[in-house]
Amino acid sequence: MSHSTFEHPYFGVFVLFVLTCVAFTLTLRLQRIISRKLAKKDREKLKLSTYECGPTPTKQQNRISAHFFIFALLFVLFDIEVIFMVPWAIDFKLFTHIGLGNFVFFEMLSFIGFLLVGFIYAWKKGAFSWQSIK
Repeated sequence: MSHSTFEHPYFGVFVLFVLTCVAFTLTLRLQRIISRKLAKKDREKLKLSTYECGPTPTKQQNRISAHFFIFALLFVLFDIEVIFMVPWAIDFKLFTHIGLGNFVFFEMLSFIGFLLVGFIYAWKKGAFSWQSIK
C-alpha cells in the first residue's frame, strides 16, 4: 500500500461531513441552552389561549363509527386481491407452457372463491350499507 489514508479522494468529504455533524450538534445544544435562559417561565392564561383559531374548543365525545374501520378493511382486502391477481395473470402463459396451467388456474379460482365467501359474508352483515348518523 503506497497510498496513505489522507490521499484518498473522498477523505476531504469525510472530514467535512464529520465537521458538519459536530457543528450541527453544537449549534442545537447552544440554541437550546440560550432559549431556556431567555424564555419567560410564567404561564399566563392569555398566552395559553387559542389565537385566531376560531372559537374555543370544547371537549366532545369521539363518535367515529366502526363502519369506517370495516369499510377500510374490505378495501384493503380487495386491493390485495388485485395485487395478487396481476402477477398471476402475467405469469399464467408461462405456467401453461410448463404444463401447470390447469393447477394454477384452479388455484386462482379457489382464491377468488374464498374472497367471494368473505364478500358475501360482509354483504350479509351489512358492511356495504352506508348509514347516515342523525
